[in-house]
Amino acid sequence: MKRLAGTAVIGIGNEFRRDDGVGWATVALLREREARRPLPSGTEFAQSDGDPGRLIALWEDKALTLVVDACFPPAARPGRTHRWCTDPGGMPHPAAAGRQSTHGLGLAEALRLADSLGRGPGRLIVYAVEGADRSLGTGLTPAVAAAVPHLARRIEEDVRKHDERTRRTRLERGSPLV
Repeated sequence: MKRLAGTAVIGIGNEFRRDDGVGWATVALLREREARRPLPSGTEFAQSDGDPGRLIALWEDKALTLVVDACFPPAARPGRTHRWCTDPGGMPHPAAAGRQSTHGLGLAEALRLADSLGRGPGRLIVYAVEGADRSLGTGLTPAVAAAVPHLARRIEEDVRKHDERTRRTRLERGSPLV
């Protein structure tokens, strides 16, 4: 079994479809904050359109992958954030076609494909932010924009906690920290 290392933080979306750009906006804020308060070594940020092949390439061999994407459920409360977490091999339940994702193939399909190819992420945390507007245009609606700073802090906490657990586990096993 291949040793997994590092962290991928992936914002999925389209900045030209209003609230669908929340993943990209979150990654942009995390990059900005990184300059002031660096995250653990091996943390990489990426913005993706959600293409399964590109997602697989971004999370392959990563011990932790965090994904941020917009969702548009029928009774949306814009800005409400859902956190879903799984260990390696865990899979999300498929959503009804076109109901929650603005992408032709969603994250669930990318995960199933990656799993069948043996190229799935290590531990996976998904943040889905309920959006109000996915029409053409730029800029997040106020409620979704207000959720981004809080979401960035939660992601930073997840990354740091994972790094701490990894270091503690390696020390307990007598493995080098590099």
